[in-house]
Amino acid sequence: MSIEEEYRALRDGIGAYRLPRDVISVAGPDAADYLQGQLSQDLAPLAVGQSADTLVLAPDGKLESLARVVRVDEEVFHLDVDGGHGSALLARLARFKLRSRLDLQALDWVCVALRGAGLAGSAAPGAPVVAAVEWNGWRGVDLLGPEGSFSLPEPAHWCSAPAWEAARIESGVPVMGRELIEGVIPAETGTVDRAVSFTKGCFTGQELVARMESRGGAPPNRLVGLVLGPDAGGAPAGTELFVEGRERPVGRVTSSAWCFGLGSWGALAFLHRSVAVGETVHLGPPGHRDTTTAQATTLPLI
Repeated sequence: MSIEEEYRALRDGIGAYRLPRDVISVAGPDAADYLQGQLSQDLAPLAVGQSADTLVLAPDGKLESLARVVRVDEEVFHLDVDGGHGSALLARLARFKLRSRLDLQALDWVCVALRGAGLAGSAAPGAPVVAAVEWNGWRGVDLLGPEGSFSLPEPAHWCSAPAWEAARIESGVPVMGRELIEGVIPAETGTVDRAVSFTKGCFTGQELVARMESRGGAPPNRLVGLVLGPDAGGAPAGTELFVEGRERPVGRVTSSAWCFGLGSWGALAFLHRSVAVGETVHLGPPGHRDTTTAQATTLPLI
């Protein structure tokens, strides 16, 4: 299959992608109460087998992880996070454990992501954990478990990283290490509505998130999409953004890819609140602003 055919499978058929995820088990009689005080998500309504996105914050309210929590049973939860970030999450959870009666363990599991409209008519896949996923209309399931512990629906097509990145960027899905980095404020990332409960009670880092929500103020920056045009050639992560009349950068690119749904290059970027969606931004340092321009847009890109 071509990259575009793989992309179409992820959108319209059944696309399978080996998604790097690290999985941590939190098990014990105090697991539920402990996590309720550490995670931004409310675990009380989460039934066995259900999952939800959650933030793990530093005491000052800055983001440490965007994770998913799955309730396995009354005393066992699994948290999974973007690959390469599991050890940091494990250390963060252990730091505040104190005398809580629970065990923390990194699991040697894999994750296969299934996406595409064709999943609606296929048999439900079996796996130790089957987590439903929806992000700005891009839907599917993630299968998590030991290597070889599950099989894929018969019509599924394996897809490559470029096809996955195109669909991810079009859908505005942030990932750890790119959009979600140390020191970012949750309100800047577009994850608060899906990952934070404002009725559950106290959790570590709550004050900053709650204060911004109650005051209704705009964060200093926010995650946006960029449409670069078919001849732009993409934009490396870290590329600074400028607008006419200002010498200082107003943002930076975090990810970019050729987006088949746009028929153009697209990107995710952080943009200062002083720059309105719809404005034209220039990519690169002041002396090279004429080389590439892009239009800032809300997410998702399609």
